Amino acid sequence: MANLRKVKEFIIEKLIFTSGIASIVFVALIFIFLLAEGISVLRYVSLGSFIGGQFWYPISDPPKFGILPLILGSLLVTAGAIAMAVPLGIAAAFYIADVAPVKLRNLLKSCVEILSAIPSVVLGFLGIVILVPFLKHFLHLPTGLTALAGSIMLAFMALPTIISISEDAINAVPREYKEGAIALGATHWQTLTRVIIHGALPGIIAASMLGIGRVFGETMAVMMVTGNAAVIPTGLLQPVRTLTATIAAEMGEAAKGSPHYFALFAIGIVLFVISFLINLTADFLLHRGKNR
Repeated sequence: MANLRKVKEFIIEKLIFTSGIASIVFVALIFIFLLAEGISVLRYVSLGSFIGGQFWYPISDPPKFGILPLILGSLLVTAGAIAMAVPLGIAAAFYIADVAPVKLRNLLKSCVEILSAIPSVVLGFLGIVILVPFLKHFLHLPTGLTALAGSIMLAFMALPTIISISEDAINAVPREYKEGAIALGATHWQTLTRVIIHGALPGIIAASMLGIGRVFGETMAVMMVTGNAAVIPTGLLQPVRTLTATIAAEMGEAAKGSPHYFALFAIGIVLFVISFLINLTADFLLHRGKNR
């Protein structure tokens, strides 16, 4: 019986180890595939012109492959989304974790989980039907397909990630911190804002970083509501185009082996690197918080 148990544990340990190694190998293979296809764009444009170029005209003669407007569009939409989602998500996490009654807390947790399960294309459809016309009429804009519409939709999508991870970080703070603060005469609000938030700060930062990664890589919803104009943005109230939307919109039209095809794969490399750095930073902050 003991030998059988050891055999089972050995098999399970090897399966877990194999799964971990496989995930690393798959990520490496994806990057190698993107690199093998995307690096060929350097035969048609220099790296500086590709990253810093201001014009994305892939089918003009000659073609222009400047992705600076796409990068700035992605960053603008993501920044707007995080500016809305982070404060609201952290506040909601504190309310669910330490303020709401137990019955309401369970209901809100279920709502957050349901919110995370809504497909992005459905949210994009709702954005086109409801949000875009509202922004157009309320702000008196020529079109509601703007970076602001994309930011609002992405903030809505980032909330479940930020709320869930922030709530876990808040609940992970030792209860003795709260009891000690109250025993010293602190109010509930002072305990939350001056004690609990400091203990949960690494987890909250990690939640925000993962929220950034979630919205930065979003495709369908942002493509449907931002207008897809490949111009350098000057504000949230104008159409923009993101890196992900460019790949989704143009990959089906690019001939295999053409400069346009290679340029789209090069955009995928840029997206991969940025997303990898965001998730690596979030993982570092999360483990740092657990080790405190």
